[in-house]
Amino acid sequence: MTQSDVSYLEHDTIYPIPPERRHGTAGHLFALWFGANVRLLTLVTGSLATTSFHLGFVSAACALFLGNVVGAVFMAAHAAQGPRLGVPQMIQSRGQFGTYGSALVTVVVVMMYTGYTASNAAVAGRSIHGAFPWVATPVIIALVGAVALGIAIMGHDIIHRCGRVTTVVAAATLVLCFGVLMVRHVLPPDILSHGVYSTQGFLGALSVAALWQISYAPYVSDYSRYLPQRTGAAPAFWGTWGGVVVGAVPLMLLGALMGVLATDGDVVGALTRSLGPFAAPAIVLLTVTLACCGAIDIYGGMLASITLLQTFAPDWRPGLRARVGFCIFIAVLGIGMAIGAQADFLHSYMNFLFLLLCVLIPWTAINLVDYYLIHHGDYDVSSFFKRDGGIYGRINTTALIAYGVGIAVQMPFVATDLYTGPIARALGGADLSWIVGLVVVSPLYYGLCRLEQARAVRRTG
Repeated sequence: MTQSDVSYLEHDTIYPIPPERRHGTAGHLFALWFGANVRLLTLVTGSLATTSFHLGFVSAACALFLGNVVGAVFMAAHAAQGPRLGVPQMIQSRGQFGTYGSALVTVVVVMMYTGYTASNAAVAGRSIHGAFPWVATPVIIALVGAVALGIAIMGHDIIHRCGRVTTVVAAATLVLCFGVLMVRHVLPPDILSHGVYSTQGFLGALSVAALWQISYAPYVSDYSRYLPQRTGAAPAFWGTWGGVVVGAVPLMLLGALMGVLATDGDVVGALTRSLGPFAAPAIVLLTVTLACCGAIDIYGGMLASITLLQTFAPDWRPGLRARVGFCIFIAVLGIGMAIGAQADFLHSYMNFLFLLLCVLIPWTAINLVDYYLIHHGDYDVSSFFKRDGGIYGRINTTALIAYGVGIAVQMPFVATDLYTGPIARALGGADLSWIVGLVVVSPLYYGLCRLEQARAVRRTG
């Protein structure tokens, strides 16, 4: 397929992308995920290393770098599934959990996409209003949301094109921010002596960065499923991993620097003051990337919503109308939350989503172990859409047992504003639940699958 053959309006939804409509390269994945990570939320996330965990900048930088590098491994490992199977991420989960069994995770993912849509729009509105007080926050939220919705409605190819544009915008933003900071000499000479090292703080900052990356896991195949099957697992992995790491690490480090300067905890305000007259263009550039991020969230929410509905209406063949309708649904819900909700409500909702990450960690472990170690990427894709679940059934008890155990073992290690487990509290608020979940669920699911296979051999033999 040539570039000129690529449609500007996508008609496909959750069904497999046929070989003749596959196109793109792994480099497009790098561009998409690089641009998606250069945004204000990344900056705020990185600032937690110095504001919440009180680390010095050097130890904060090491923790953030390591967390991004490790977390991105699990996120990017999902990228290979797209070119191989040609279906969205939540559809592929039916191969592990069954058609009904995967519905719970899909519900969580729809909530996550809606929350991130609201969060991106709210951050854009407040940031632009801060730089240009004469522009009303709701107007910016609605405008950014409308642009994101338009991109999402156009579909996969336009989102990737916007990703390539935002890569240039994001790179220019990073150069602008770091260049101005160096030229204006706003960083105090003793900045490296601020904060203190603690193992709890280091692990907490590392976990924040890792969870930032792992939270992208449900997105990945949605944006790699159009790649030709010959793309291969390694290029898809490295294109995705490189994009998220190279995009997130510099902005998180900038956030950690601003966290040292933000005596009042307002890291965006600290960045604005540090950049001086260059603050307004930097905020505008970061808002451009937020619009593309919003499109990614709306599009992914649309696919997850259609997947959920099709689970209980297996004869339904959703097309363009369904895709546009669910894009509008996710966008209106997210924009409405951003405009109508109070700041504390949105903050609480996002903390609720962070708590729900403990539901996604065992899903990630099961999905990756099943794909790479059990089925080796060989699935009967047609079974994903059969009324009875085909060879995967409606409910896979083995996966659900491992999933339930994974959620349970994480709870003592979870640290959020809404709930903090006893072990996380003893560690000073460091959230190690993701490590526990991955370490426990991966071998457990693998062992249960092998045991089930051995029993099947004995029954047939």
